[in-house]
Amino acid sequence: MSDILIVDDERDIRELIADILEEEGYTTRRASNSSECMAEIEKEPPALMILDIWLKDSDMDGIDILKIAKRDYPGVPVIIISGHGTIEIAVAAIKQGAYDYIEKPFNIDQLTVVIGRAMETSRLRRENVALRRREAEPPEMIGSSHAFKTLKSQLDKVTKSNGRVLLSGPAGSGKELAARYIHANSGRSEHPFVTVGSASIEPDRMEEVLFGRETPEREIEPGLLEQADGGILYFDEIADMPLGTQSKILRVLVDQSFQRVGGTEKVKVDIRVVSSTTRDLAHEIAEGRFRQELFHRLAVVPIPVPGLDERCEDIPELADHFLRGYNRTQGLPLRALADDATAMLQTMSWPGNVRQLKNLMERVLILSDGKGPICASDLPGPDAPVEHEGRAVALGALATLPLREARELFEREYLLTQINRFGGNISRTANFVGMERSALHRKLKSLGVVTANKQGSRVAFLDEHAAG
Repeated sequence: MSDILIVDDERDIRELIADILEEEGYTTRRASNSSECMAEIEKEPPALMILDIWLKDSDMDGIDILKIAKRDYPGVPVIIISGHGTIEIAVAAIKQGAYDYIEKPFNIDQLTVVIGRAMETSRLRRENVALRRREAEPPEMIGSSHAFKTLKSQLDKVTKSNGRVLLSGPAGSGKELAARYIHANSGRSEHPFVTVGSASIEPDRMEEVLFGRETPEREIEPGLLEQADGGILYFDEIADMPLGTQSKILRVLVDQSFQRVGGTEKVKVDIRVVSSTTRDLAHEIAEGRFRQELFHRLAVVPIPVPGLDERCEDIPELADHFLRGYNRTQGLPLRALADDATAMLQTMSWPGNVRQLKNLMERVLILSDGKGPICASDLPGPDAPVEHEGRAVALGALATLPLREARELFEREYLLTQINRFGGNISRTANFVGMERSALHRKLKSLGVVTANKQGSRVAFLDEHAAG
């Protein structure tokens, strides 16, 4: 946006400034009095306004217009110009929020330099506003599986409370997204969400980063606790926090106050703490690496976040969400998933969980030709059969078995994969594999495959005793 509004009652001045700016690549609009000026602003706020203080035949002078502009359009920089300038007028203009003040007759080089700086200020303000808007948008929770619905139901129950929440789950499963969902739907949504990367902060700097510091040279430097005042402090990978810092955080949770490093006064804060971990904290406590008292303070409401292997049904919806997102934010081609690609994604292993799926969608969009739906051949397929003269050649242990055992092993692994892909839903699995529901039940029983509930999801596994 490079639109500049020039407001001056002298036509020659308006034309001169417009010619200079248009040669520099800007677009301009012009107004000769306050009425024309306000009409132009209301029609479309400019990126910058150049405003004369004295306007003939006008209801308002430049200072009056400046006050209204800064009240209603605070992001628009205003440069004041005047042929009757005094120090008092310049000071008054700056106090009312003018970006700068230039006297007539002005130096063209000076004018263009000031305008260039003001336009850069305008651009940065717009970017900051857009960034704040994006951050203010509630995080999207994507999914429809039973495991996902269970998670979302638990999150919805804790959003309106101030209880401390401990989110546990594998890396890449979406624990920070869950924490941001709690923040966005809580009474603290207008206040900061501050992340503490427990693993990324050097242990000897942890207290300074959290509590801030006071020095004679730099005076007060607030830490993350003060920055989160009124909002949510999110401890990412809390198990990585040094033991010494754990005891001090414990005191903060009890007192809601602390001392800055080098300071003597108590600092009061009002924060809600949400934490996450990929580790088994009970094991960390037994090994002496995590304080049991801190665990009990943090885990008032423990919520498990399921990995992608527990919510395979959500993979098509998540993949589509990521594909649309990359089209919107990076301009990558908008492509859908073909059925064979969807089936392959749902049967792949996802040690990196949702984050891995997101990265894979970006890689496919960047490296593929960008035409038509994404097919299974566009995806990196581990353990895929090798084609040799039109035949699929089996690899690994399967190729070393007699036909009957190989077929049984294949059927067992295939049906295990399909049942887990459909969240344990036998009817949907039977429909996909082309069997009657009763026939599928018999086949599963003969292969020793059973289904059971696991953390709210229906999953299939091999009953070794029955199979044997």
